[in-house]
Amino acid sequence: MRMRKKKNCAARMERCADIFVSDPAALRGAWNARFSNDNPIHLEIGCGKGNFIVGMAKMYPNVNFIAAEKVRDVIVMAMEKAKEAKLTNVLFTDMDAEIIENVFEKGEIERVYLNFSDPWKKNKQAKRRLTHKRFLDRYKAVMKDGSYIWFKTDNRALFEFSLNSFAAENFKMENISFDLHNSSFEGNVMTEYEKRFSDAGMPIYRLEAVYLGWEDKRAK
Repeated sequence: MRMRKKKNCAARMERCADIFVSDPAALRGAWNARFSNDNPIHLEIGCGKGNFIVGMAKMYPNVNFIAAEKVRDVIVMAMEKAKEAKLTNVLFTDMDAEIIENVFEKGEIERVYLNFSDPWKKNKQAKRRLTHKRFLDRYKAVMKDGSYIWFKTDNRALFEFSLNSFAAENFKMENISFDLHNSSFEGNVMTEYEKRFSDAGMPIYRLEAVYLGWEDKRAK
């Protein structure tokens, strides 16, 4: 379903300009300088309306959060939530995951969050999934050994695909759950989609994948 254009989006974006990075590549290697501290940096790819990133930023004030979302009519709502909460540890950008290596240096990102990404259900669309090798190689280029990817989805087929993809690309998986909301995991922050799916009785699948840092010599 296509997102409706938000009324006065340009004006609303302007009011949030201080937390929006319009040229993220210009900060490559200098994101902590923008935050004015040396705290670890966590990146959410596809932040939607911002429930997750705002909740995490409140919970972890000593972490610098960057939220990426390509659709400005969506990201403006996330930024407004951050502004209302008076958060100083979160920035937003409309970066595409395709260019992540142009935006961050090796080791600059300690954790990546992938929440309810498009499953791209057809086999011929597999390379567009954010847990495909093509994207995992990009994440590894900006992570350091021991960095994590936290992944959540409502799609069982995508979850199983991702389990295999992470295993093949030098990640060790931890805290794998096939029904997150009925598990013992504590501290979960829900996204908008997650609440909708959970309220409908659908299971939520989750895992944590830690990058082991082995050299990947296979052809991309």
